[in-house]
Amino acid sequence: MRAQEFITERDGKIGTRRQAATRGLTIFGDAERANSDYTLNRVMMAVAMADGSGDVLDMDAKSWIGKKRGAYPYTEIEHEMLKQAFRAAGAEYEDLNAGDMDSEEVPSTNTQSPVKAFKGY
Repeated sequence: MRAQEFITERDGKIGTRRQAATRGLTIFGDAERANSDYTLNRVMMAVAMADGSGDVLDMDAKSWIGKKRGAYPYTEIEHEMLKQAFRAAGAEYEDLNAGDMDSEEVPSTNTQSPVKAFKGY
């Protein structure tokens, strides 16, 4: 077998022989043609919801994070390191929590387990 027989990404195209021998070949990308990682994530979420009936799924095309990337520092120093790196790279960023590094549940979250404690035999 020659390398060209299994390397199908040459010139960014698939040949007609390989296309004919490939079952269910579908390619897709995002409308902005920027990065398809996010679109892949959304498509896979939609596939998990789909039943094949052809009905329109009740799902937003983009979530709140959209085409942005998320960074989640664990400590204050990591938070400062990220801000320093964003500035050095010329990246636009927005601290949605305004520097608040606490991770707290909302007051409505259950604070006691609904499972009874084991009292022994």
